[in-house]
Amino acid sequence: MRALSTAATGMAAQQLNVETISNNIANMNTVGFKRQRAEFQDLLYQNVERMGSQSSDAGTIVPTGVQVGSGVKTGAVYRIRDQGSLTQTGNKLDVAINGRGLLQVQLPTGETAYTRAGNLSVNDTGDVVTSDGYTVLPKVAIPQNATDVTISKTGQVQATIAGQVQPQVVGQMQLATFFNEAGLEATGGNLFLQSGASGAAQVGKPGDVGYGTIQQGYVEASNVDAVTEITNLITAQRAYEMNSKVVNAADQMLSTTSQMKS
Repeated sequence: MRALSTAATGMAAQQLNVETISNNIANMNTVGFKRQRAEFQDLLYQNVERMGSQSSDAGTIVPTGVQVGSGVKTGAVYRIRDQGSLTQTGNKLDVAINGRGLLQVQLPTGETAYTRAGNLSVNDTGDVVTSDGYTVLPKVAIPQNATDVTISKTGQVQATIAGQVQPQVVGQMQLATFFNEAGLEATGGNLFLQSGASGAAQVGKPGDVGYGTIQQGYVEASNVDAVTEITNLITAQRAYEMNSKVVNAADQMLSTTSQMKS
């Protein structure tokens, strides 16, 4: 009975859907997090009677045919890149990206990762780093005797040095964009890696054409909407229940068949 295996694929698909939604809800307060959405596709069809085939010697054509589907599969789980709201933190080194672009981060392996999480700080040598201590690229070093730091919308970093009237330029932030940001590979820790699907990174200054701007003292909040996610969760749960009822119905039909006596 096809209904058993077909309903099983539906239950597996909705289980993955719930897992995706639960990850979104778990990251409601994760800085720079972008919610995900599962998409599904129907599986192959068995042609019991092919449409367009001849149904008689007179040349009559079957108009619709008979096709029986075999269920559903996950087509993709893609990341929705909507802008999250900007939250003021009061930290001079926190930056939010308003628009397109990602910060570049140097991993301990030497690879370059990318992130929207702008909750930054300085390490013991004054380098601007992420919350995990990874250096932000290009490197920006804050002098030890700096009394204030200013980051412009175009990413220029200036430090006010004790005893000096004019601020000193100590670095220039840059942003990276990708032709297909949804193709970036998530590695955890708010970090992404370039992949064959994302295309090569295009690096430019904040505020240039095609790049967002920098907002100092803010971070970008998660773009997860609690009401939408709970609604999607209820829909996925009901779909799972309906597929389980199909399994029960198929089981009852098989049970009836096995109890038939000749």
